[in-house]
Amino acid sequence: MKVTQTSLPECKLIEPAVFGDARGCFHESWNRERFAAHGMDFEVVQSNVSVSSRGVLRGLHYQWPNPQGKLVSVLEGEVFDVAVDIRRGSPRFGQWTGVTLNADNRHHFWIPEGFAHGFVVLSERAVFTYLCTAG
Repeated sequence: MKVTQTSLPECKLIEPAVFGDARGCFHESWNRERFAAHGMDFEVVQSNVSVSSRGVLRGLHYQWPNPQGKLVSVLEGEVFDVAVDIRRGSPRFGQWTGVTLNADNRHHFWIPEGFAHGFVVLSERAVFTYLCTAG
């Protein structure tokens, strides 16, 4: 697994190790110990899936008073995903970072508590999954 900091260091792009052959492929989408080794130590308490059509914009969302950290990825299609720092007093308050997530690159995006999150669908359809730290 390769972890890259974005322009907002708390938000990370995760590239899982993908193992494939003529039958297809396999990758680990969540392993608490491996993620914790990269500073992403959280408990998954809720899992969500959304299905959206091209051009659908979801977000920017933020849960209050129970903020959520989110590990997101795309199972089908492609999205442009964005996180915005909305932590009062943060030196990066109001700054944003974005990544392209799709079924081919299999990347994940970690958005910790304190960040708003949203995405726009670039493909005909996208199946988007969220692992959340709060319900």
